Amino acid sequence: MNFQEGEIICINKPYGMSSFGALAHIRFLISRKLHVKRVKTGHAGTLDPLATGVLILCTGRATKQIEQMQYATKEYTATLQLGATTASYDREHTVNMTYPTRHITRTLIEQVLQGFVGEIEQVPPEYSACNIGGDRAYKLARKGKTVELKPKKLRIDEIELTHFDPQTMQMSIRVVCGKGTYIRALARDIGQALGSGAFLTALCRTRLGDVRIEQCLTLDEFPAWLDQQDIVIPQKQKNIS
Repeated sequence: MNFQEGEIICINKPYGMSSFGALAHIRFLISRKLHVKRVKTGHAGTLDPLATGVLILCTGRATKQIEQMQYATKEYTATLQLGATTASYDREHTVNMTYPTRHITRTLIEQVLQGFVGEIEQVPPEYSACNIGGDRAYKLARKGKTVELKPKKLRIDEIELTHFDPQTMQMSIRVVCGKGTYIRALARDIGQALGSGAFLTALCRTRLGDVRIEQCLTLDEFPAWLDQQDIVIPQKQKNIS
């Protein structure tokens, strides 16, 4: 493998870690292996810290492929808690409002979900990395400032209800979608369409383009995997040794 010329690494990002945190960890391990200060590394598509799943890392000249990869179709599995909302539309914040749920049935949910298939408009979450006048939306929101984001057009190819528990009012879905889709915002909109509220309790990106989560390495597996590779060492290091 030649990490400086360019390689693609598929990681299963763990819960609680930012995409940049996962990238920095892998970059450190590769750089240490090559005995260089830093290997150029980027990732194709940010995952929230509370999300898990497919994170594609590109090194060296392969970073030129990142923009194209970000347009690839994505698949997610998500669990929603109905009857309540949070400021971030996930568990990063505590519940700020509660709503009635007695009227919600599996039939109603399945009907509502079909309304989100196709080309739709979605307002990104206030707690997102969207750029507003040079500032990130989430930074402004955390300072208590008003954040106004415009709706964006996006594409949702499939939504499937995979589980519904009428006792706990939790539901799980599988979503196949295009670039720019915020599943947290989708949870918010599904809750509103149900005449209630909703926020994410779990989110996993199971596919990005042709890469499925089963093909990805965990951060714990990566060091042993790296040790098994036949790696091209930079010429300067060969001379030093």
